[in-house]
Amino acid sequence: MATELETDHPVKAAATSFRIIESLRELDGAGVAELADYLGMPKSTVHDHLRTLTDIEYLVQRDGEYHVGVRFLELGGYVRNGMKLHRVAAPEVKKLAEETGEHANLVVEEHGMGIFLHKVKGKDAVQLDTHVGMRVPLHTTATGKAILAHLPEERVEEIIASHGLPGVTERTITDRETLFEDLAEIRERGYAIDDQERVEGMRCVAAPLRGPNGDPLGALSVSGPMSRFDDDVFVEEIPKTVLSSANVVEVNMTYA
Repeated sequence: MATELETDHPVKAAATSFRIIESLRELDGAGVAELADYLGMPKSTVHDHLRTLTDIEYLVQRDGEYHVGVRFLELGGYVRNGMKLHRVAAPEVKKLAEETGEHANLVVEEHGMGIFLHKVKGKDAVQLDTHVGMRVPLHTTATGKAILAHLPEERVEEIIASHGLPGVTERTITDRETLFEDLAEIRERGYAIDDQERVEGMRCVAAPLRGPNGDPLGALSVSGPMSRFDDDVFVEEIPKTVLSSANVVEVNMTYA
């Protein structure tokens, strides 16, 4: 009954506080007037929330602007460190980065989005915008598609209905039928690829991490520039390496 009440009668003040926090992230900090204008809310309301969030140390004030505080790292670290998948997969992510010299990633699905749970930058890796905690549409990445390929079809439909299929580059899949065809191919070959579908000039190979019942726990990936991920590397070498690490993680998840 409590869950139903929470769903049917959301606490508006809590929702407003989180809108303010997310807006401060988007604006990279803001004053009361700028934030109120951005949200279309009264200055007094915004000010009250900012003061409360600052008093409980989730926001900080610098030079007349409010910013998201590092206390959120405590919550994020608590969540991540408590996840068995992170503890088991982290050594393999590091190994992938060391073996390939590129970006190695561990991604999970939450609320229909892909979340970077862990990543390691290899010695030759190029600069990217990805970071731990970053949320990305599942259909735009190899990790996301590896996860989607092993979700029930009705769940995939729910995710599409909720988040759509927005394009990020000219090569992003934005058509439902094309996406389902790609997911079928992923299941057949055992891994997913991202050929400049989120970042132009970058390629990525991902393998799903599946539990004993076949449900996707997440996905491992390696990504690098096209200049180093030519067709031979992209189609032959990297998939074998990523699949090998995924196998190790799956076995360790079962018996750890």
